[in-house]
Amino acid sequence: MGKFTVVYDACVLYPAPLRDTLMRLAMTDLFKAHWTDQIHDEWINALLRRGQHSRDALEKVRELMDFHARDAKVSGYESLIEGLSLPDPDDRHVLAAAIHCGADAIVTSNLKDFPTEALQPHGIEVIHPDDFIFYQIDMAPSICCSAIRDQRMALRNPELDIEALLAVLLKQQLPQTVAKLREYTNFL
Repeated sequence: MGKFTVVYDACVLYPAPLRDTLMRLAMTDLFKAHWTDQIHDEWINALLRRGQHSRDALEKVRELMDFHARDAKVSGYESLIEGLSLPDPDDRHVLAAAIHCGADAIVTSNLKDFPTEALQPHGIEVIHPDDFIFYQIDMAPSICCSAIRDQRMALRNPELDIEALLAVLLKQQLPQTVAKLREYTNFL
């Protein structure tokens, strides 16, 4: 049996703290994470519309993501898009990428955009990032806590103590994750 495989939807890559957590967990090799150039374009363009980041800085993040997560980028899925049906046709590329790479799940905050009846024929589930991260911590607490500790230690402007990091993660709509991490504060 292969490693559990997911596609990250753009909405979970848009907020930097959530993207950082998901990327650090992807680098643990507990699961295989995927995305596409189109998914990159979506989260980058969403941040550019806010006017708080330069394209160069966001392109650097894209490059770092692609570099640090081995074989994460999916290509060659485009021919599947037209044959798919989702409530928002603009989300079909995410499902097409998931089908093409043999993903087990799509990690997204927009659960309603990926109804079970559309994913089930392809053997794909939809999972909220809070559930996904919670399950990773539950299955491999020491590995996940190490990754999240590394995330906290990398934050320098400003530095965050454990409670501040948990508050940031709570703002990312991760209440289960934060509750689970509170069991391991000595390791964060």
